[in-house]
Amino acid sequence: MGHKSRKAVLYVTSFFVPPLAVYLRRGANNKHFGLSILLTLLGWIPGVLYAMYHVSK
Repeated sequence: MGHKSRKAVLYVTSFFVPPLAVYLRRGANNKHFGLSILLTLLGWIPGVLYAMYHVSK
């Protein structure tokens, strides 16, 4: 899979399942994954924004 298509898949994933996108980008042993889960549980929009931020990095 090319770089651009991988990013597109990550953006779509970050919209529907934000923690999964952060997991695929950063890994499970990272504080970002836990924070993504927390933000998604507190509200879907903060979770999506946080995931899209990490996908864009």
